[in-house]
Amino acid sequence: MAKVELSQIKPRTGSTYPGRLADQMNGRTSLRVGDAGGITQFGANIIILAPNAKSSLRHWHLNEDEFVMVTQGTVTLVMDDGETEMHTGDCAAFPAGVQNGHCFVNKSTSEARFLVVGTRAPYEEAIYSDIDMKVVLEKGQGKFTRRDGTELPDDI
Repeated sequence: MAKVELSQIKPRTGSTYPGRLADQMNGRTSLRVGDAGGITQFGANIIILAPNAKSSLRHWHLNEDEFVMVTQGTVTLVMDDGETEMHTGDCAAFPAGVQNGHCFVNKSTSEARFLVVGTRAPYEEAIYSDIDMKVVLEKGQGKFTRRDGTELPDDI
């Protein structure tokens, strides 16, 4: 298969974040274009953000590189050192192990889209910059904990 038919990919909404944290991803949809094309060595997703939606909680990856290209509209890249407005065609790169949390927010009044391409490491940790949380991803399964590995409170 070479061509991936976007219209045939089931959009994924919601979040795997625990508790009330998942509510912060309202207005975010993803199309798993890499999976639809049979790609296994890296992930490729189109993220669709409604106005005022955000891509994720601010995070950084221990073992996985991440690359983003805005394909439609305007988003704001939020990092430790500030905010950068990004437009169609703009790109951002997040090398593994760089401790500078990032996420994207759609502050415009129109839908925005961006392509995310990232490594699929056999073992990964993502650290969340603004809260005491990390996720460990191993063999396709994710587990959220506090940064020290202890359980998260039920009311998070």
